[in-house]
Amino acid sequence: MQIVEFRPGTLRFSEQIPDVVPEGGFVWIYLERDALDKELPELQLAAQRLGGSHLLDLHNADLANATHPSHYDYTSIYDLIIFRRLATQEESMEESLASASEIARVHAPAAFRRIRTKAVGFVVFDRLLISVHPDGCFTARSFIERYLADAVYNEGLSATARSRLPASPADLMLRMVNLMVDSYLELRKQLSAQLDHWQQELLKPHSRFANWNALMVARNELHTLEDLCEEQHDAMQEWLDTLREQPPGAMTQVERDGLIARSRDVIEHVERVVHHVRRLEQSAETVVQIHFSAQSNRTNDIMRVLTALTAIFLPLNLIAGIFGMNFEFIPLLHNQSGFWWAMGSMVLIALGLGLVFWRKQYLARTSGR
Repeated sequence: MQIVEFRPGTLRFSEQIPDVVPEGGFVWIYLERDALDKELPELQLAAQRLGGSHLLDLHNADLANATHPSHYDYTSIYDLIIFRRLATQEESMEESLASASEIARVHAPAAFRRIRTKAVGFVVFDRLLISVHPDGCFTARSFIERYLADAVYNEGLSATARSRLPASPADLMLRMVNLMVDSYLELRKQLSAQLDHWQQELLKPHSRFANWNALMVARNELHTLEDLCEEQHDAMQEWLDTLREQPPGAMTQVERDGLIARSRDVIEHVERVVHHVRRLEQSAETVVQIHFSAQSNRTNDIMRVLTALTAIFLPLNLIAGIFGMNFEFIPLLHNQSGFWWAMGSMVLIALGLGLVFWRKQYLARTSGR
């Protein structure tokens, strides 16, 4: 368990739970989920001492649940936010693929295998933030490195210049959530690039696309990502609605406006991800339909040409069948020039029908064939 005390313009690490909240600041306690059961008594002590209330057993179970969906809940003292962040490439590669659905992910490209998420839990008090992260979570580590750099950079500056550090637990929580959402925005480029590659393969004139299993897995992953983002959107929207309903004296107007603006920004980012995912789904379905339509059109072209050629040879087969009848007396049969008359008429009929079919474009080559 790590304890960070935020003061105006600076921060410091503490080895034990402080007795009181720093004046003008707040306390951030973050720990990994595997250590939650062991650290729970001390965490409850910190919540009671610095936040004014113990954590409910139901909320403790939510924080310990690694598969909990994005969710928002609240009490009269604190708010609980569960937000699922995107797994890093290293985490995606390290996770074992045990179930059949996980084994199917192997056939999908790396970009779609990254659509694996981990739950991060936040308990937001007025002057205390408790966050529960997966093992080795980059979110807490990156924020600590950033804020340490800010504190060193701002050393010696005036208090008005030290504005990059979070001003409240809710502000810090929203910044971390915003960082998680940004990783989804970055993933859009990889997903779009992979789908564009598949589109080019599907629309090639002589395409023999065989990677249908990966395409279906990718389509299912897009559905999963859409559901995940909708859960995130609902959780953040409920948080924003609760923030707006707080009484005027709960916080200053400047602080309220800042939190509302940052919450709207997070929600807008989530909406952008949802919109892009839906567009990718529609694009994938559309290109598959275009692919099969193009294949059907090519088949129709081939059948049209074969039908025209068959129609050309039908009169020739008729003539050959007539002269092949087993009659003793047939005109031109015993004539010395009969063979050439038959061949000449067959060639003229074939050329005539070929010209007619060519004029009607039954034998014309279609573009892209």
